[in-house]
Amino acid sequence: MSHVPHELHEEFPDKVAALHELKVSNGHFARLADSYHDVNREIHRIEIDVTPASDEALEDLKKQRLHLKDEIAAMLAAT
Repeated sequence: MSHVPHELHEEFPDKVAALHELKVSNGHFARLADSYHDVNREIHRIEIDVTPASDEALEDLKKQRLHLKDEIAAMLAAT
């Protein structure tokens, strides 16, 4: 599979250890990270024309990804 941009370790390169620690120790964070991963992969499939979607659907997914990223960033900042 091709490289998927916007993975969490790329979005927060200085927080890789904290990402891992929160994933294994905090269930809510793990669910957020999993949701982010799923939405990000879906966006990537749409952008590389593997999965068809309307522009509106793609924009909704991007907004969802941004919301998840904001929640993750807030949790990382609290560590």
